[in-house]
Amino acid sequence: MAGTRTPGGAGAGTRRPPRALDATARALDERFGTAGFARKAMRKAFPDQWTFLLGEIAMYSFVIILLTGVYLTLFFKPSMHEVVYNGSYTKLKGVEMSEAYASSLKISFDVRGGLLVRQIHHWSTLIFMGAILVHLLRNFFSGAFRKPRELNWLIGILMFMLVMLNGLFGYSLPDDLLSGTGLRILEGVLASLPLVGSYAVMFLFGGEYPGTDIIPRLYVIHVLLIPGILAALIPLHAVVLTWRQTHTQFPGKGSSNTTVRGYPFFPVFIAKTTAFFLWVLGVTTLLAAFVQINPIWLFGPYDPGAISSGSQPDWYMGWLEGALRIMPAWEISAWGHTVAMSVVVPALVVPGLLFTGLAVYPFLERWVTGDSQIHHLLDRPRDVPARTGIGAGGIVFYGTLWIAGGNDVLAHTFDIPLFWTTWIFRFLIVLGPVLAYIVTYRICVGLQRRDLGLVQHGLETGVIRQSPEGGYSEVERPLPDEAIAAITDPRPAPAVDLDVPPPVGGVDSPRGRTAGGRLRAALNRRFRADLAAVPAPRAPEPGALEAGAERSGAEEKISSR
Repeated sequence: MAGTRTPGGAGAGTRRPPRALDATARALDERFGTAGFARKAMRKAFPDQWTFLLGEIAMYSFVIILLTGVYLTLFFKPSMHEVVYNGSYTKLKGVEMSEAYASSLKISFDVRGGLLVRQIHHWSTLIFMGAILVHLLRNFFSGAFRKPRELNWLIGILMFMLVMLNGLFGYSLPDDLLSGTGLRILEGVLASLPLVGSYAVMFLFGGEYPGTDIIPRLYVIHVLLIPGILAALIPLHAVVLTWRQTHTQFPGKGSSNTTVRGYPFFPVFIAKTTAFFLWVLGVTTLLAAFVQINPIWLFGPYDPGAISSGSQPDWYMGWLEGALRIMPAWEISAWGHTVAMSVVVPALVVPGLLFTGLAVYPFLERWVTGDSQIHHLLDRPRDVPARTGIGAGGIVFYGTLWIAGGNDVLAHTFDIPLFWTTWIFRFLIVLGPVLAYIVTYRICVGLQRRDLGLVQHGLETGVIRQSPEGGYSEVERPLPDEAIAAITDPRPAPAVDLDVPPPVGGVDSPRGRTAGGRLRAALNRRFRADLAAVPAPRAPEPGALEAGAERSGAEEKISSR
């Protein structure tokens, strides 16, 4: 291993590492070839861009979830055996409840630091889900899902689904009235499945609802099965694939599709990411200490015949709740069987469309654009209006369902009929995404034109000049190359021309002979319609720089006075 070189000469000050450390490093290198990987890893460049940290928030939140979860498993009893509570919370003394709920109360009131750790666990889960969602949106709007990162995108979608499902199972474990209400909805969804619904309920609950096996089974899934899968997927998603590939970055001075502008992993990035982990831990702990969440002692033990007023799930399940609430009461009866579409559509069709659409979108966009290039340089959202409009429509669709999950709370708060809120959301779920696409598309085109004006004409200075002919014009200051590099730097095109050529000698082109070919050509034209072109920066006009200097000098004089 290299020594430390000092100014005293070629060999002065050189020192070898301790013999035990040197022998350990040599042994590992001989067996696993770690030296070459370590040298390459230490030099790997990491982009210095704030959106790069969104995935790290999710990763560090998962670490906090694991650490706090291990602590909670030491005291939680996943049992539905009935006991009489005799703990510190006097308002529930003498009440019959399950051991799961009693142990949750014990963690909250009798275990030193138990309530803080439980709230850290809950808050870190919410932050984990939020970071995954924002990270997913960042990758979608910037085109980070394109070749060669399609597998990373699919792993991210799978983790999003698993974390959402594990969160549902997690807040169902305390067996309080709120979590029991969520389990009742889950039982209704399973029972509505055609043909296999009753079998699925009996299998999961171990008999008629609520049974005695659901909490132990959810506990095993929550602490072993899904975390084990996530523990394998997260390193693959965040470490293995990203270390094997080049990191993505936004266009700008010094960034290209073949080079990465950033700092090395060691010592710069490792120091920054360690500090960032401490920030995530600190913010999560502060939230847990000062912002109460899931006060199970206020809900009481689960009673199948009761429900709390204004019950709401955690935010990441709110969109499914909203889909259930605004779906019309449709049923299909045939051959002696009834299919409750009012449950099947919100519980299966809506999430199926959402997650399937997210999973296939990279391949669908490649089919539409004909783009088979490798992309390490990201797109600015304004530069691809069609994709950005689709993403905005998806956000409005998700957000509408999420807000609809609290239609009763909105009706009570604003003193309006519940049916009004339901019908408003029914119209909004159809019209909202379309309007969001149109508005977002026009905003992107407007921002492109603004960028083009900055490149071709420069920045407005506010200085008005009068020509000898009596006309007036504003003096514009050309921007430096660094300021417009994100607009003018070359980058791979996000789409190629797949339009159908005109007939030759009365014979149609093979592209236009099939309905699929014509559809692909039409979608390709729509996608390419307003893609941003890379403009050439305008050469500065004579006297423009001097005018800008005079203007800045005048501003300095005015400010000094």
